[in-house]
Amino acid sequence: MNHYVLKELLDVLYSSYKHKFSSKDPVWNLHRFSDERDIELVALITSAYAYGSVDQINSFIEKLLTKIGNKPHEFTINFGKRKDKKHLRDMYYRFNSADDLVNLLTSLSAIIRDYGSLKDLFFSFLSDESVTVIDALRGFSTVINSNASGLKGDYFQYLVSNPAGGSACKRMNLFLRWMVRKDEIDTGLWNEAGTHRLIMPVDTHIARISKKLKLVNRKTVDLKFAEELTAVLRKFDAVDPVKYDFALCHAGMEKRNIRDL
Repeated sequence: MNHYVLKELLDVLYSSYKHKFSSKDPVWNLHRFSDERDIELVALITSAYAYGSVDQINSFIEKLLTKIGNKPHEFTINFGKRKDKKHLRDMYYRFNSADDLVNLLTSLSAIIRDYGSLKDLFFSFLSDESVTVIDALRGFSTVINSNASGLKGDYFQYLVSNPAGGSACKRMNLFLRWMVRKDEIDTGLWNEAGTHRLIMPVDTHIARISKKLKLVNRKTVDLKFAEELTAVLRKFDAVDPVKYDFALCHAGMEKRNIRDL
């Protein structure tokens, strides 16, 4: 498939999915809120737990939001491990324990007090010379993980992945897509970071379709795979290469034959 045909295919796919509620997805949890402080916290927590089926993810987030009175920022900034841990004792998700959530909230609470917001923390690591978000994400993830205190389960750091280890960091790149891009799907609250710097969030669906369309030669699904895929997509849209993520992911989930579009 030549470059022009592939670009046309991807653009048609993007156009078919770019509308609000076009497909079931955890991102719609962010659209329940209007306060930027609430949105970025819901985005971070939702993305951290964005593994498993969409129904499982949404059910977990719905349960958490109900427990905290649908006030993410207020609950988080006032979060105290001793006084609030009991409210979250049943908030386990697959192989992440309730203690993992407690430690995540402990870290996020400290970050809000120290930096003012997650945005301010992230931008403290992003420089004008940054070609991509990778270095900033490395610093951002390191602070979140190092701030977590108490009983760290074996899977705590799985919640907030770090590119320092070569991981594709699918869920953290998904979080950044939600925050930096702006359309009916993504919020654009951190748009100053620049959509051209984003890295594709690569999950099993994206990896499978990318290989099928011969967008990527690399077999191992890691950070280099994500960077290689993003570089190819920049040839189709240099300003906003990650715009294709939502459509490609859901086309994969729905097992659509995108060659027939």
